[in-house]
Amino acid sequence: MASPLFTQLCRNKLMYRLGQERCFHVSAALEKKTSGKYKTTIKRDRPLTYEMSQKPQHISVRKGWNSLNTSNLLDGLRSSETAVEDMFIRKFMVGTWHGLVLSEVIIKRQFNHIRIAAVIRQGITAQKMYFLLGYTEEMLARWLHCPVTLELETVPDKKDVVFKYI
Repeated sequence: MASPLFTQLCRNKLMYRLGQERCFHVSAALEKKTSGKYKTTIKRDRPLTYEMSQKPQHISVRKGWNSLNTSNLLDGLRSSETAVEDMFIRKFMVGTWHGLVLSEVIIKRQFNHIRIAAVIRQGITAQKMYFLLGYTEEMLARWLHCPVTLELETVPDKKDVVFKYI
């Protein structure tokens, strides 16, 4: 039982002013994993592709990695250089094929050969598409000093790659 004087001091917050108040807060533990997941919208109108709809714990079970290489193995050579090159390839693809890349850019390294896969929207003429294909392959091959092959799949509309709405 608290004394009446203590109760009155707490009511007047005199102890807070004197710096003697101690508080003990209790709340439920937040053990919810939220990174890598997309929040649902009120209208459920956010489109997600198949890769985006997979939860982080299901990567390598339901879907593969976006970068396939063996440099990250134990005693592997060039692991940091490979990561920087992969980031450069992705940014170059999105910049060169501006507004046309609808999926994530998948990079597969096999020996000295780099294969790049993506889904592209059919928003330009075939002549421009072939020019961009040759330009991208040639520029990346010269910068990375190895043969580069683009494996592109085209879809007529952006809605064709939507897996679900959240």
